[in-house]
Amino acid sequence: MIRFILLQNRQGKTRLAKYYVPLEDSEKHKVEYEVHRLVVNRDSKFTNFVEFRTHKVIYRRYAGLFFSLCVDITDNELAYLECIHLFVEILDHFFSNVCELDLVFNFHKVYLILDEFILAGELQETSKRAIIERMGELEKLE
Repeated sequence: MIRFILLQNRQGKTRLAKYYVPLEDSEKHKVEYEVHRLVVNRDSKFTNFVEFRTHKVIYRRYAGLFFSLCVDITDNELAYLECIHLFVEILDHFFSNVCELDLVFNFHKVYLILDEFILAGELQETSKRAIIERMGELEKLE
């Protein structure tokens, strides 16, 4: 199960945070700070999986953004690494060459995309085509 998803830039500014377990606001800020420190200082020759408290963080860096997922210790790391890549591909297709500003100014659409393929901390849809078609249908409604 996914505990939370974070998108952070290199300076540690959180651009997207989605929590699937209840946490206090102070605990959320603490977690965001700790995860950023964990992934930003990690050497690129190491794997993209790191233990974090009683869970593990799977992260990937795209340009200046770190996409981090915290999952259960027994979950498959490679599946979630592919999940991150799928999310980036969908963002890239939807925003046509996505950048950090797209995430800032269109955060509601980013959350909508995220909700299309992750439901209650579990992967719901893994088809890029199906997600993009649904997003196209929602765009027509606006």
